[in-house]
Amino acid sequence: MLERVSPEETEARIAASHPDIRAMVDYWRMKAGSRRMPRRTDIDPGDIKAFLPRITLVDVVPDARRFVYRLVGTQEVVGRGGDPTGRAVGDAFYFESREAALASYEYVVRTRRPFCFRDPYVTPDGWREEEDTIYLPLSPDGMAVNMVLVYTRSAQFRPRLTNLSPL
Repeated sequence: MLERVSPEETEARIAASHPDIRAMVDYWRMKAGSRRMPRRTDIDPGDIKAFLPRITLVDVVPDARRFVYRLVGTQEVVGRGGDPTGRAVGDAFYFESREAALASYEYVVRTRRPFCFRDPYVTPDGWREEEDTIYLPLSPDGMAVNMVLVYTRSAQFRPRLTNLSPL
């Protein structure tokens, strides 16, 4: 599915995205410097304070779970209707399907480059989402991706949360 997404297509998607997506990519590139991708420790939450409610950090783990939510911003939690922190992406995804959710992360890990999602989709609860999402790889050594920083801008944010219970 995503195997055919070229670096040029990703760059075109980023250029067409919400200005906040472009700002996150610029920040990520600045923090990477001459490296292929920055380390998690290069990312300073104080630098991106306005973006934090829409940020998700996902660990890449060496077991069957593959991807695990480490941190989910407050607006993401409210939009999802619960907090998936600590759960596998395959079990607590917020996308049209498990396969589609996992494919974005797999692409970033395999290619070690950003992926920008810009297509509308329907969530499992029937809501039509239109959003720009950037998946940015993080690496301790510049080679292996150990975390993915995700930033999302919804065209029409809809809260689904009445309390902060887990999904």
